[in-house]
Amino acid sequence: MSQAPWVRIAEAAAHVGTDVVLKGWLANRRGSGKVQFLHLRDGSGFMQCVMGVADVDEATFERAKHLGAEAAVIVEGPLKADERAPYCKMELTVKKLTVVSESHEYPIQKKGKGGGDEHDPGFLMDHRHLWMRDRRQWLILRVRATIIKAIRDYLDDHGFLLVDSPIFTGNACEGTTTLFSTDWFDGSKAYLSQSGQLYQEATALAFGKSYCFGPTFRAEKSKTRRHLNEFWMVEPEAAFMDVYQDMDLAEDFLCYLVQTSLKKHKAELLEILPTNAEEKAWMEQHVALLEGVQKPFPRISYDEAVKQIEAIRAEQKDEEHKKLLDIHWGMDFGSPHETELTKRYDKPIMVHGFPAAVKAFYMKKDPNRPEVALGFDVLAPEGYGEIVGGGQREDNLELLNKEIARHELNPESFLWYLDLRKWGSCPHAGFGLGVERTVAWICGLHHVRETIPFARTLERLWP
Repeated sequence: MSQAPWVRIAEAAAHVGTDVVLKGWLANRRGSGKVQFLHLRDGSGFMQCVMGVADVDEATFERAKHLGAEAAVIVEGPLKADERAPYCKMELTVKKLTVVSESHEYPIQKKGKGGGDEHDPGFLMDHRHLWMRDRRQWLILRVRATIIKAIRDYLDDHGFLLVDSPIFTGNACEGTTTLFSTDWFDGSKAYLSQSGQLYQEATALAFGKSYCFGPTFRAEKSKTRRHLNEFWMVEPEAAFMDVYQDMDLAEDFLCYLVQTSLKKHKAELLEILPTNAEEKAWMEQHVALLEGVQKPFPRISYDEAVKQIEAIRAEQKDEEHKKLLDIHWGMDFGSPHETELTKRYDKPIMVHGFPAAVKAFYMKKDPNRPEVALGFDVLAPEGYGEIVGGGQREDNLELLNKEIARHELNPESFLWYLDLRKWGSCPHAGFGLGVERTVAWICGLHHVRETIPFARTLERLWP
């Protein structure tokens, strides 16, 4: 029995110069008559393992030459540092190979230099349970995990208490047309939550600062690259906070997420996208832009944003694109508006003072300008759109009742919510950040479907 320790690749640096055992799967294999390069992954990392014809017996070498992608193997041998080695600048010389299970005709085969991602996106999503083994997908989901940890660390360290909001609710938060409904036991309708915010208003008045973090659901029939029907959102809420303090919080929070991601994953981010020189140059520019995500962010009013979009529209030569940029005061922004607006900035921008008519019923209105809501959106540059939406909540019972009526919502469903304005009402505010859009932006991805382990979209409920 071997005396060499079994180590994971992520911790292997502490064992350079000694014999170790690695257990994992064959991500790739190449070789010639005298040497085989076995690219091993073990979940924690990737490492090149080199097997020379003189390092093992003839039968072992022959078996290695015919191993298929994703064969489960155990390798043993001396570990050495090598600056030229791919992945982790370490390399293992294989002295012993054990095949745990064979793998034949793995469906996601590399088609050339680009690897598995050259397959059709639909095919890859059909094989998502296997595609996440690909190094690109492995990197993306590791960045996601870092962002999630950073979210929790920041809020925990700034006095916010994690208080879970329910996923089943009896009322709509942001409109009744984008709800998934189901029958409840008493014959009533229950809905999958669009947002945990209303419940966070209750918990913030109990704990001062609170947040929820979990899946939310939107029954939007949208096929854009920014939309999923199930996504994760973090929603902090704080008592005695106004919209301007809320904007300060969102700005500081977002800077922390970006810089934490860069600190841990800068080298990996540069590896995620590039398959050619043009993509490599874009990704280097993208990472440089992320490094510049520092306070303060540009803050512009909705009024000013509309003027900028009108000016951009006037400059357009393409009539079709010009139509997409049609804008007038009172409209909410669509993806084309956000994309063109953010092209003028190299940082996220904070747009505030939207028309109250396009915002949710709970948004407080500006007392000096009632047609305007005390809310804001944070728009990421490079066309990634809204990643944060927030604002101050209406704390006046009479005004809130009027808004519920204006939106034609059932007041009976909001009795508990209205109680918050009867006993101990105070100014309070918060925001929501979508994890998948944030991951897509930081990783420089075209579509949010790669940012979640198993995407749920208009046409996808499997696997």
